[in-house]
Formats: sequence, structure tokens, C-alpha cells
Amino acid sequence: MNTIRILIKREFQAFFDSLIAYIMLVLFLGISGFFTWLFGADVFMVGQASLRAFFSIAYWTLFFFIPALTMRLLAEEIRSGTVELLLTKAVTDREVVIGKFLSTFILILVALLFTLPYVITISSIGNMDLGAVISGYLGLLLMSGAYISVGLWASSITKNQIVAYMTALFIGLFFHLLFGLLSTSFTGFAGQMFSYLSMQTHFESITRGVLDSGDLVYFLSIIILGLFLTETTLSKRKLSN
Repeated sequence: MNTIRILIKREFQAFFDSLIAYIMLVLFLGISGFFTWLFGADVFMVGQASLRAFFSIAYWTLFFFIPALTMRLLAEEIRSGTVELLLTKAVTDREVVIGKFLSTFILILVALLFTLPYVITISSIGNMDLGAVISGYLGLLLMSGAYISVGLWASSITKNQIVAYMTALFIGLFFHLLFGLLSTSFTGFAGQMFSYLSMQTHFESITRGVLDSGDLVYFLSIIILGLFLTETTLSKRKLSN
């Protein structure tokens, strides 16, 4: 556990040393704030104490930002050769994967914590459904965890950060959009299958305040699968060396 904590601290500091964290935080808060308060969803004009507009835009901004955060996690270490040095130390593949995953997850959590003033401000408009707000943030965190694991695996299979970014984005596009579109084009079992695979189906279910075990299983399955594939890739790389 102490090893994972050290790895988390190392990666978290690397985000801020390379300015990636600052850029992500500024862009995330700027874009989400603009679309929440001004363009397309002026909450003061609507007069409803709801954060649905924020959750909708954050659903898309995090989709693009997370691959940018994960693309360097392993690809850069593979390119520079430091991944071999890291894996030869008294650190297991699983500890490396978990450490890098949690460091990115914590950064997303920090970004979402910076949006808490949105909650305070909008709650002054009227009676806010606190349960729906908590569920909305939970949905964003679960979605982020899923895409971090996908991005981490994409970063483990290449030494090129751009390739890692595009791979994560391409895979994520199926969950984020295409499966949902396919579910409307098919009926019966195929339609239900594509609907279940759609990230939007489960995200919207949670943001409505409905916490279903099926939604949790969906997100956790993607997270575990992504981490497992990343660990397997690192293990194969260690054996090949």
C-alpha cells in the first residue's frame, strides 16, 4: 500500500510539473462554466435549481480531456525506457497500474471539487435536489474511472502519446456515442445489447438519481477490464525484456 501511495504522489506531482494539470483545470472549469452559466443553458433565465446542464457538458469535456491525461502515463515511460527500470524495481505490475490509475482519478476528483461553487450558487435559486446532484457527480466519477482505465491501456501498447490519445478516444467513442446510436437502429436483443453497452444509458440513469446495481456493474466492469489489460500488457513487456 505504501508503494502505491508513493506512485500516486509521483504521478500526481508529474501532472503539475508538466503544466498538464493546470491546463486541464482551467479548460475544464472555463468550458463547463461557460456552457452552464451562459451559452445554451442560462440557469438564471431558466429559474430551475438544477445542475443538469453542467453534468451534460462535463460528460463531453471529460471524454476529450481524460485521454489527454492518460496518453503519457505509460507511453512516455516506454519511449524513454524508464518503464523497464520501474518494472525491475520492487514494484509489481499491479501496483504500477493502480498507482497511475488513482493519480489520474484524484486529479479528476480535484477538478470536480472546484465546481462545488456551482452547487452553492444554483442552490440559492430554489430547492435543489441534493440526491440528484450527488448522483450526477458520482456518474461523472464512474465515467471518468472507466475512461482512465481505457486510456491507461491505450498508453501501455504504444510509445507514441498521440497514438495513445487517438486509440483511447476511438475506443471511448463507441461507448460514448456509437453504441447509443446503434441501439436506436436495432430492435430486440441487439437493441438491448447496444443500449446496455452505451455509456450514456447508464450515465443518464445515475444522473436522474436512480442508483441501480446494473449501472455500477457496468462501470466497474470497464474499469477492471481496462486495468487487467494494462497489467497484462506490462507483464508481457517485462517477459519480452
